Amino acid sequence: MFFSKKIICFIVLLSLIAILPTCCFADDYIEPIDDFVDVNSIVTSSSVSSLPNINSRSAVVIERSTGAILFGKNELDVRKMASTTKIMTAIIVLENEPNLSNTVTVSSKAARIHGSRLGLSTNCKVTVNDLLYGLMLCSGNDAAIALAEHIGGSVENFANLMNQKAELLGLSNTNFVTPHGLDDDEHHTTAYELALLTNYALENETFRTLVGTSNYTVYINGSPKNIHSTNELLGNLNGVYGVKTGFTNGANRCLVSSCKRGDLDVICVVLGADTKKFRTQDSVKIIEYAFSNFKMMNIKEPIMNDFQIWKNDNLHKFNIDKCINSSVDVYLSELPYDYYPVNKNIDNIYTDFTATFNFEAPFYKDCKVGTVDIIVDNKIIFSLDFYNLYTIEKRSISDYFNMFFSNYINYFEDII
Repeated sequence: MFFSKKIICFIVLLSLIAILPTCCFADDYIEPIDDFVDVNSIVTSSSVSSLPNINSRSAVVIERSTGAILFGKNELDVRKMASTTKIMTAIIVLENEPNLSNTVTVSSKAARIHGSRLGLSTNCKVTVNDLLYGLMLCSGNDAAIALAEHIGGSVENFANLMNQKAELLGLSNTNFVTPHGLDDDEHHTTAYELALLTNYALENETFRTLVGTSNYTVYINGSPKNIHSTNELLGNLNGVYGVKTGFTNGANRCLVSSCKRGDLDVICVVLGADTKKFRTQDSVKIIEYAFSNFKMMNIKEPIMNDFQIWKNDNLHKFNIDKCINSSVDVYLSELPYDYYPVNKNIDNIYTDFTATFNFEAPFYKDCKVGTVDIIVDNKIIFSLDFYNLYTIEKRSISDYFNMFFSNYINYFEDII
């Protein structure tokens, strides 16, 4: 009997040892009760009048339509990203799988992956759609591997697709090794580039639906399983409609959030928070800071008004040497956006024009003649070029002869 108890204890000990690595390196594991975060109390206590002091090593808030940074802390620093990786995983799947109802047979590699899981076993059959929900809601690393193998044939090939997409999006400090984000020194991004990636992904309607869902029922081998989003802000903070949590020992706590109130739409990224509570506090602080301090301003109208005033005052200054007709008109290049986020205390934008006035014919249509800097709060937010509207031809020999003859006739008419 005593021997049997020793065997039982030994087996239990071995089981605990086997489980330990999974717990230590799990991604988005269930937090203990004492890590519960009351989002409402954090919102109430958050100070938003000045720049927030946050625990996260790196953070950023960008406005979606312009990409303007409303808040930043080490936003260009390269860091591990944990399961926020799955934002790219999802968008690669969505852009390469035309039929989300297709069935995937789960490999042993996917079934064996540690960390947070959807709960897949070898040879399980699940649709791509349900795997995507398992990927983005409960952050299933098994779902990530299954999707990667389905789309890329292997994790390595899928990572190549991820990196090709990152390059196309101009994410020069982002590199992917896996579809799930478990720690790897070559797997990294920056808070700013992760925000840009998320902004791109949110343009996809199916992706928006995925990350905006709090609860969902997936079917594994035909059996239903209810899953829940790990995003603690979804449904708890006004305007939040996504996106993704993350945790590894190397990355610490991470959270990407999208939030829209009125006409201000932002993406918030925090990377490297020490605890879930800090992650939540930091996200709430900088989101509330953005909405309390910024507004969207119509910049198109004042820019076009200033441009018309500049034209009225300056078109006569153009001198086109050797031309037939010296009448010049100019047009402004297209604005990248009509609205821009500005501090709520700002009521005006400013324009600063520079131009070249002396040219020699032929003076061709679409030739650049100047630049206008758009200035908000003493900072140039972008510049626009303006161009010649019509081609002005050069005088020919016959034109010079006609001018001489006309002047000669006029001279003698004046004498007579």
